[in-house]
Amino acid sequence: MNRTMKAFAVAFVLGTAIHAMPPTLMQASAHDDDDDFAAGEPGDPTKQFRTIEITMSERDGAMVYAPASVEVARGEQIQFVIRNAGALKHEFHLASVAQNASHLIEMQKNPEMVHDEPNVQTVEPGGTAELFWRFSKPGEFEFACLIPGHYEAGMHGKVVVK
Repeated sequence: MNRTMKAFAVAFVLGTAIHAMPPTLMQASAHDDDDDFAAGEPGDPTKQFRTIEITMSERDGAMVYAPASVEVARGEQIQFVIRNAGALKHEFHLASVAQNASHLIEMQKNPEMVHDEPNVQTVEPGGTAELFWRFSKPGEFEFACLIPGHYEAGMHGKVVVK
């Protein structure tokens, strides 16, 4: 067998194996456009920051963030300390409302999606996570849990950058 035929055979076998995998093993990344962050840019924990604590939970049939709204100054760096006080896994996904709406559709297609972007933290019940963010753009942005059903149950809040 010549080199071209061997390469084709290897590619065919690998392609067949990948397509045969169960969807839970083919976990997709959340974004193809990681450099396009509407709300600013990843922060630097070695630089000055202000801490904002956000608690996620389920309450009276709703899924909520507390506080549900925060204000920051343009150029300010924030350390979000995100606590999951609920009984379910939740996310903190910081983006524009439009980006979150688009990503919500992707999450509905692939609910086991794994996030590795700097603007997202997934937190297990009883867990805590940190997210550093520099708000370099003015406007209103959204933090949301995009796990199927959570956004619809009220799990979204806003960041106003002045």
